Amino acid sequence: MANLILKGNTSGQVTIQAPDEAGTTTLTLPTTDSTLATQNSLGVRNLIINGDMRIDQRNAGSAVTANGNFPVDRFQIFNSTDGAFSAQQDSSAPTGFVNSLKFTTTTADGTLTTTQATQFQQRIEGFNFANLGWGTASAKTVTISFWVRSSLTGTFGGSLRNNAQDRSYPFTYVISVADTWEYKTVTVAGDTSGTWLTNNSVGCRLTFGLGGGPDVSGTASAWAGANYSNTTGAVSVIGTLNATWYITGVQLEVGDTATPFEHRPYDMELARCMRYFQIVPIAGTAHNSSELCVTGTFRVDMRDTPSINSTVSNRPGYYNGSLNTLFNVGYGNAGVGNAYFAAGVVDKQGFGQMYVTSGLTGGRLYAGGAIMSAEL
Repeated sequence: MANLILKGNTSGQVTIQAPDEAGTTTLTLPTTDSTLATQNSLGVRNLIINGDMRIDQRNAGSAVTANGNFPVDRFQIFNSTDGAFSAQQDSSAPTGFVNSLKFTTTTADGTLTTTQATQFQQRIEGFNFANLGWGTASAKTVTISFWVRSSLTGTFGGSLRNNAQDRSYPFTYVISVADTWEYKTVTVAGDTSGTWLTNNSVGCRLTFGLGGGPDVSGTASAWAGANYSNTTGAVSVIGTLNATWYITGVQLEVGDTATPFEHRPYDMELARCMRYFQIVPIAGTAHNSSELCVTGTFRVDMRDTPSINSTVSNRPGYYNGSLNTLFNVGYGNAGVGNAYFAAGVVDKQGFGQMYVTSGLTGGRLYAGGAIMSAEL
C-alpha cells in the first residue's frame, strides 16, 4: 500500500504510512469545518471528571439516600419529590469499564407537581468550560456521550444549564431494551445567549433527569430562557417503585462527533476530584491544653477555601469515625473532643493552627483527619 504525504504551503510535510499488510484501514474524520485537533483535543478532551464512576472518596461504595449527597465523586443527586432513592457506585458496567452509578427508587412518587424533580448532576467549573465561548457568537458545539441501562424503557431526559439556571437545553435519549447497557450520544449547538461563567464558579450543569414536574420540564432539542432540568414527557424513574437506572462513561467534549471515552490514569483523575473534595490527615504537637501546632498543604490546591464537613460549624470531621476528635497518639489513643480550626487558618492551599476547648497535654502528639469540601 502507498504512503499518503501531506505537504505544507511553504515547507514541511506529514507522512501517513499505510500498514504493510492486506486489508483496508479506515480513518473517519468528524464532520466539521475546523481541524480534528481543534474539535477533539488529543488529550484531556473530556470536560466531565470521574465520568467512569470509579472514584468514591466519601462512601467507598456504600449507598447514599439524602438530597444533595454525592454517591461518587463530582456527581450529585438532587431530590425534591415525595419519593425516596438509594444511589451508589456499582460493579455492573459495559465492556471497557469497571464501575457505574446505580440509582434505585425505594419510595415512588408517581405524580410530580410544579418544580418537583430528581436529578443526577455534575457541575463543570467555569475555568474548564471557558474555551467553549458560550454566551457569544463563537459558541462551540459539544457532544455528550454515555452508557446507560434501566429496568424501564422509553424516552428519558436531561439538560445543560448555566450557573444562573436561566438558560437550558433539554435533551432526550431512548432506552430500547430493559436491563441492557446501551450507548447514547447527544450533540448540542453552543448557546450564543445568556451568561456562562468562566471562573471557579459553575460554568455548566450537566443533568440527567430521573423525574421532573411540569415547571422544570421543557421542549427537547432547543435552547430556552428557563430552568429546565428535564424534558416534557420523559420517563420518571422516581415514579416507579424499585426501578433502577445505571450510568457510566459520561463524556462531554467539543465537536459534533463523539469519540471513545477518555480513560485517564487513576492518579490523574483522583487529583482532579481532590480539587473539590479531599480527606486530609492531621498530626501535630500540643502547645498547651487547648492549642495544637499543625500546618499542612492540601494534596491538590482546592477550587476555593473549603468548608470543613462536620456537624458543627467550622470544625473538622474526622475520617477515623469520631467527629471533632483528635487522638492522643501513644497514650491509648484517647480522644480529645471539640477540635476546630480558628477562623482564617484554612485556605485553598492548606491549613494551620488548630484548637480544642480543653484536654490536650502539652508536648504530646495528636492526630486525626479533616474532611475538606470545595464543591461547586
